[in-house]
Amino acid sequence: MVRERRRAAIVSLRAEGMTQGEIAGRLGLSRVTVNDWCRRFARHGLDGLDDAPGRGRKPSLPPEAVRTVLEKAVTPPPTLGRWSCRTMAREAGISQASVQRLWAANDIKPHLSRTFRLSKGRHFEAKFWDVIGLYLDPPEKALVLCCDEKSQCQALQRTQPGLPLGSGHIRTRTHDYLRHGTLTLFAALNYLDGKLISRVARRHPHQEWLAFLKMIDRETPAELEIHLIADNHATHKHAVVKAWLARHRRFHMHFTPTSSSWLNLVERFFRDLTDFITEKSFASLRELSDAIIGFLAERNANARRYIWRAKGEDILRQINAARQALAAAPAG
Repeated sequence: MVRERRRAAIVSLRAEGMTQGEIAGRLGLSRVTVNDWCRRFARHGLDGLDDAPGRGRKPSLPPEAVRTVLEKAVTPPPTLGRWSCRTMAREAGISQASVQRLWAANDIKPHLSRTFRLSKGRHFEAKFWDVIGLYLDPPEKALVLCCDEKSQCQALQRTQPGLPLGSGHIRTRTHDYLRHGTLTLFAALNYLDGKLISRVARRHPHQEWLAFLKMIDRETPAELEIHLIADNHATHKHAVVKAWLARHRRFHMHFTPTSSSWLNLVERFFRDLTDFITEKSFASLRELSDAIIGFLAERNANARRYIWRAKGEDILRQINAARQALAAAPAG
């Protein structure tokens, strides 16, 4: 059951030395809940993780209805994209509230989905550990820079002013816009302090990537080795770029596996930047460029790190489980 797994996870993470606040954030629970189960475990051991017998109201839903709600949730009929509480309630002959409670108690969320792509690279695991190793054990006297370019930063000008947030109504913006072009942001996120080296350009050919590497070379202490984490974009492996890197021995490239951009922490920063740009309206590329530069300046003035906490073994276990599930899933 989901409840038992959560309780076990709480005491397990507490035993590993995590604080109650950290456990609450990781598991999506309140600190009160985490504190309660930690206290019960300290007093009664494993018996403290069980519910007292006879507590709570006796179930009143027909067993067949419960079975329908739980088993059919993963197989919507051909005429539906997914089950909703309303459609499942009609199917099972119970209330919408009962369906919602059953799904919540069993951690079933038909309304949510995530995109994914499992890497098919032949050297996935070697590249995976190469990148993870830089996060978990950064080399001494060196910089670890998570690098990438964010292309297609669009200068969109809304056709009409939107209404600001106010009491009783949400913010608004028009669905139509004028497009004044796009920019590319090259960014190198320092894993150790969260600061960024950045460059804005109109395009992103290998010449711009090389110019960005030269910028990194100028703006970092010459005595430090530089470990760059990047993806497998063709511009990163262009012959001219390789020749420059061969002459600048302090640069060490670490390429993420194919379809594994999630390993590069600069992608987390790009999500923040995307949220910022989406909220704005820009009458020109210059306005967009100035806004990005201002956002980066504020970010560097109040830098915060993205710390890699996940264990590599756990990630690989989840990836292998996903591969097995996909292999067993019916085609189509």
